[in-house]
Amino acid sequence: MELGVHALEFDVALTADRRLVLTHDLTVSAVTSADRRPLYADDPLFPYVGKAVNSLTLAQLRMLDVGVRLPRHPDDPFALTQVAMPETRMPTLGAVIGLANAYEAESVRLHVELKSDPTRPALTSDPAAFTEMVLEELERHGRLGNAAILSFDWRIIEHAARLAPGIPRFALIEPDTLHWHEAADADLPAAARDAGATTLSPQHVMVDEALTAHAATAGLDLVVWTVNDTALAERMLELGVSGVVTDYPDRMRELWRERGLELPVPVAPLRPVGV
Repeated sequence: MELGVHALEFDVALTADRRLVLTHDLTVSAVTSADRRPLYADDPLFPYVGKAVNSLTLAQLRMLDVGVRLPRHPDDPFALTQVAMPETRMPTLGAVIGLANAYEAESVRLHVELKSDPTRPALTSDPAAFTEMVLEELERHGRLGNAAILSFDWRIIEHAARLAPGIPRFALIEPDTLHWHEAADADLPAAARDAGATTLSPQHVMVDEALTAHAATAGLDLVVWTVNDTALAERMLELGVSGVVTDYPDRMRELWRERGLELPVPVAPLRPVGV
């Protein structure tokens, strides 16, 4: 936010005691999490790494160190995109919204991806209740008017369209999960629109002239992910995407400046009380 971004994107899942937490995976990842100790002696669910997030309570998940970054293999490119923050605890959605509000970052949109997998129901929360809880949390913090709902599971998109028709809704797509959407075989953007999406958000490998043309015909914006190379980002912009998701907003700011695009205003750093 201090660099200057249009939006923050983060992933949310539901715990066993129905708390909303930030996590990229539906199971506790051995790449980004490390067990410290059990919540109580002889906890049958310990160790927690590898367990389903929705099988653990917030108190159990808070025992993990989620500030580690362990590459899956020696040349894992994403190991370079995060700085280790030892002794970090898994945050709740409310805490993160509260932090953004403490920065008075009203100009920064909060893009909340609801992690849900229709092919693995044991790991996935009820999509209607999950969506309602996230929307209620955004509204509780005064953020419903400056947020977006994202999901690969388009049931989430449908529920968000019904519950909060004014909120932007991003239908996420990637080659590995296209089989989740049988209706998308003929025209992916049209199927996303019919599911209630306002934006189609594909992995960059899927973006070509045909997809951008179909998205325009369906009346959907196109926001591509995850683009860390400025040359690739420039190609995406030339194809007509309206937004780029990146791990390196500093790089994209330079590209935006070179192309004369509007730059988001940096947020002032937090200052200690009395300073």
